[in-house]
Amino acid sequence: MKGIRSAAGLGAALGSLLALPAGAFAEAPAPAVTPASAPAPGRLQLAWQRVGGNPLFAGVGRSVVVRGIITPYVAGQSVTVAISRDGRRISTGAVAVVALGNETGGFHISFSSGGAGYVTVRATHEATAAQAAFSATSAGVHFVHQNLGLGASGASVRVLQAELAGLHYFVPQNGVLDEATGQALVAYRKMTGLARIPYAGGQVFARLAAGAGAFHVRYRRDGRHVEADLTRQVLAEIEPGGRVREIYTMSSGKPSTPTVLGRFRVYRKEPGINSHGMVDSSYFISGYAIHGYAEVPTFAASHGCLRIPIPDAPAVYAWVGEGMPVDVYN
Repeated sequence: MKGIRSAAGLGAALGSLLALPAGAFAEAPAPAVTPASAPAPGRLQLAWQRVGGNPLFAGVGRSVVVRGIITPYVAGQSVTVAISRDGRRISTGAVAVVALGNETGGFHISFSSGGAGYVTVRATHEATAAQAAFSATSAGVHFVHQNLGLGASGASVRVLQAELAGLHYFVPQNGVLDEATGQALVAYRKMTGLARIPYAGGQVFARLAAGAGAFHVRYRRDGRHVEADLTRQVLAEIEPGGRVREIYTMSSGKPSTPTVLGRFRVYRKEPGINSHGMVDSSYFISGYAIHGYAEVPTFAASHGCLRIPIPDAPAVYAWVGEGMPVDVYN
């Protein structure tokens, strides 16, 4: 009987427990945990200052500036800046990021290259508790030797040729300052008011960096035509819409036998060399022609024709067609 009583008592006890509210056995809730703040993201942009040209260049030994803009700004951060020339690292250092306002930060470094070559900058922010990792690589800048005369060769000459070609001067892309490149340099110097010599130098590169030396078309409505600027002593091929195709050095008529001014059309073409030593001639009025000649001084010296260097003559002759307008002006 005792066992039964015990069983009955156990049943009663279980009945009492089952009668309790369901929530009486729920686990106590865990204490709330505030998650740690995630590191701020970051975006970096790099830009050069005190450089110019297209492609970008600067003179060897010239101080230039690299600026970095970081969004968003987070206090207490720094970046590692690595400078490479022709793929080889030449300098590395840490730079603090400072507040610039509008939730942006930034930094800048001054730099000069002691040698010619293609220079790039990479800035890297390693991840910290406050800001995530990010990095950026700058556009490249060609550092060039500026004092280039006939016979010079190498990467600096290639940059010079690329800059001249970008402005539509008729110039090879062979990395050698040969006679053809010298003639293009003379044409550029004419357009920018410098001494008319086949030499680069700081003045030429400074003007190239500023984008100076472009030919300004006067007769855009003439379609595909030739313009001869007697003041600057240059000849330009112009495509429809006023787009400059090529610019050449030229020598027009001397004061005693001046070139006639006005708007003309090519009426006859004569390939090869004639008895007067004229090469690949395109006549535009009377006996006046655009032609190659052995002597093309940097000033007006012809008998009225528009002389261009013999190496340039075949290209001009091939482009100029009969009936094409030729505009001659001061």
